[in-house]
Amino acid sequence: MHNHRTRRTSALAAGAAALVVAGLGLATAGQAQAETGCEVDYRVVSDWGSGFQANVALTAADAVDGWELTWDFPSGTTVTSAWNTDWTQSGTAFTAADVGWNASLASGETREVFGFIGSGSAQAPTAVTLNGVLCDGQIDPTDPPTTAEPTEPPGETVSIMPLGDSITGSPGCWRGNLWDLLVEAGHDISFVGSLSQGCPPSAADPSHEGHGGVLVTQAVANGSARDWLEQNTPDVLLMHFGTNDAWSAIPPAQILAAYTSIVEDLRELNPDALILVAQIIPLHPDPSFGCTDCPQRAIDLNAQIPAWAAGLTTADSPIVVVDQHTGFDPAVDAYDGVHPNEAGYVKIAANWFAALDPMLP
Repeated sequence: MHNHRTRRTSALAAGAAALVVAGLGLATAGQAQAETGCEVDYRVVSDWGSGFQANVALTAADAVDGWELTWDFPSGTTVTSAWNTDWTQSGTAFTAADVGWNASLASGETREVFGFIGSGSAQAPTAVTLNGVLCDGQIDPTDPPTTAEPTEPPGETVSIMPLGDSITGSPGCWRGNLWDLLVEAGHDISFVGSLSQGCPPSAADPSHEGHGGVLVTQAVANGSARDWLEQNTPDVLLMHFGTNDAWSAIPPAQILAAYTSIVEDLRELNPDALILVAQIIPLHPDPSFGCTDCPQRAIDLNAQIPAWAAGLTTADSPIVVVDQHTGFDPAVDAYDGVHPNEAGYVKIAANWFAALDPMLP
C-alpha cells in the first residue's frame, strides 16, 4: 500500500482550500461594485502555437459578491472554451462572469476565478474592468502567480491516480498530455494505479485505473474501487467516472452514492487526499447505438455534481469539481461521439491542469 505523507497532503489541501473550497459554498451572486480597484493576474500556462491556455486570478480590494471581468483582446484572438465562468465574446470584446458558486471573494483575497483555451495572440489584455470599474493593479503575466502556494519544500513526489473507464484508460490518452503540462510546470509527480498503458510522451508515467466498460456503481458494489485505492493510495485522485452508468440509465443519485463511497474509502486510507471530480464529457453516440437519451443523461448527472461536492468537501480533503463538459464538442473532439480523439485529449488535460496546477508544490 502506498504510504501517504500527511504533512505534504495537508499542504495540498490548504492550497486547494484557498482556491476552491469557499467557492463550493452555494452562495447567491449579486453584482457588486468594486470601490477601490482590483488586481488581475492573466497567466499563460501553455502555448502550443495554434492555441494557448490562460488562467485568470482576481484580487479584490473590497469584498465582492458577484464579479464580471471585461477586456479587449488583441485582434484575431478568440476564446474557444472556458471553465468556471459564464463568458461571451464579440469581436475583440470579452466578458467573463461568475457562475454562482465562485461569486464571492473576501477583501484582499486572491483566487484563480476561471481559465480558458484560445487561439491567436497570447498577449495579456489591458484595460481590464471588474464590475465596470477599471482595475488599477493589473499584474504582468510573466510575474509569479499570486494564488496561494503550498509552503512544502521540494523533493517529495505527489502521487496522482487517474480513475475512471475507457475515457481515462484505453483508448483514453489525455494522461500523457497532463503529465507533460505538470512536468513542464515543475511539479514532482507520479501516476499510480494497477493498470499500465503508455501515452505520449514516452516519459509519461503509464500507471492508471481507467477500466474500459466499467460502471462506477459496479466498481463500488463489487469492491474493486476499494481494492484499487488500497493497492495504490494516492495523494490526489482525478476521477472521470460515470459515462457507462449514464449509458446504462443509472439514476444520478445512484452514481453520486458510488462517488461518495469512493471518497469515504479514500479518506479512510488518506485523510488528506485531494479529490478532483469531473463533470463528464458529452455523451453523443451515433443514433444507431440506440441511446438517444444519452446526451441528456450526461447533462443531468453533471448538474448534480457541484452540490454533491459542496456537501462532502472538507478543509483537509477538498473536493474540486472540474468541468470537462463545457467546451468539449463531440463532433470535433471525439472520434465516435463518446471517446476523445487527440483534440479531446488536449482539452481534457488542460482542464485537469488548470485545476490542479495551483494546488501542487
